[in-house]
Amino acid sequence: MFRLSLLPVILREVGGARTLPREPEPDLVMDGEEQVAAYANAGRIDGVMSAAYLFHSAHASEVLQGCREVVDLGCGPATQLTQIAELNPEVTFLGVDLSPRMLEQAEAYVRERGLKNVRFVLGDVTQLDFLQSTSLDGVISTMALHHLPSLDHLRRCFREVARVLRPQGALYLADFGRLKSLKSVIFFAYMNAAHQPHIFSLDYERSLRAAFLSDDLKAMCREELPREAQAYATFLSPMLTVIQTRPKSLSAALRSRLAGLRRALPRRYRGDLDDLRLFFRLGGMPSDPFR
Repeated sequence: MFRLSLLPVILREVGGARTLPREPEPDLVMDGEEQVAAYANAGRIDGVMSAAYLFHSAHASEVLQGCREVVDLGCGPATQLTQIAELNPEVTFLGVDLSPRMLEQAEAYVRERGLKNVRFVLGDVTQLDFLQSTSLDGVISTMALHHLPSLDHLRRCFREVARVLRPQGALYLADFGRLKSLKSVIFFAYMNAAHQPHIFSLDYERSLRAAFLSDDLKAMCREELPREAQAYATFLSPMLTVIQTRPKSLSAALRSRLAGLRRALPRRYRGDLDDLRLFFRLGGMPSDPFR
């Protein structure tokens, strides 16, 4: 059962209001020292985003079973990538980001966690010239696509994804969907304001305003990505969209580990995770690695 605090948001989003116009972020690269530090520190794995990280880590792990080499587009400080890499030590990951400061944070965090299966490269996700065609088993990207300035940049990114991915390769792309109501944007951006720096909340608001329409993400999936890729959005209100290839069975050990990570979440964040599971299940997502 989802929390009643979400009900007003859902009612606003399924109503007849016109969708907010997109407001692209003024800077393509998040590279200010204070902004990067606040984003990295407040957004680490034990913070307010822990439920979302675990949701994406679990679903990405299902998709990536059997992969050897995977690229993460827009990896940022590598919080999400690090959790996925810890859950999948047999996979080699390459994190790509356009911000040198973000990559400094990412490299430090990977060293801190003692990982040996992750490396990084400075690069533009719309121009992956440093990667050969059909050279990768998998491509992932979580909550980064909204940083792209336009639909044309999104199309170029998706074309690069299709180019570097091997036939029947694995794909997991997740991002915000643009909301209809400014009240909904403010609700989500500042719902945890008491537990995070203001600059982190402000960045969250800007990200929600910069999100592409879920319908645009779905259309771009059909037009540019391999036909195995399917798009799913949260039920009733497309607040989040996931594009993925078919999930595969997890080992009993990995499934047990994911269940343990869910149990270890504080009760509030466990509720956040279960809300995501419910709304994506109702939105047609074919599997739930926590069941």
